[in-house]
Amino acid sequence: MNAVKLEVRFCKKGLLKYISHLDVLRLFHRAVKRAGLPVVLSQGFTPHYRISFDKALKLGVESDNEKAVFTLERWLEPKEFTVRINEKLPEGIKVLECRKRF
Repeated sequence: MNAVKLEVRFCKKGLLKYISHLDVLRLFHRAVKRAGLPVVLSQGFTPHYRISFDKALKLGVESDNEKAVFTLERWLEPKEFTVRINEKLPEGIKVLECRKRF
């Protein structure tokens, strides 16, 4: 399998600044599933999407520079990835930039 990694920069603002880091993880997992994005699933008893986050943001803090890396099964244009996932994310969390990670 030729996995492709996309690096994403997103913001967390408004009322969503009060959700925990684990809730942000769940939120992105649900958005990926609803958008039908080709994100790789881990192997094992309880598979989960291969998404890694840079750091956990403190509760109640807004940010414009949160980072995550999505491992995809196949190539998908960064612009298409951004549009599709932003359609499924709630107001307050938005993907601002997406690029291939080398």
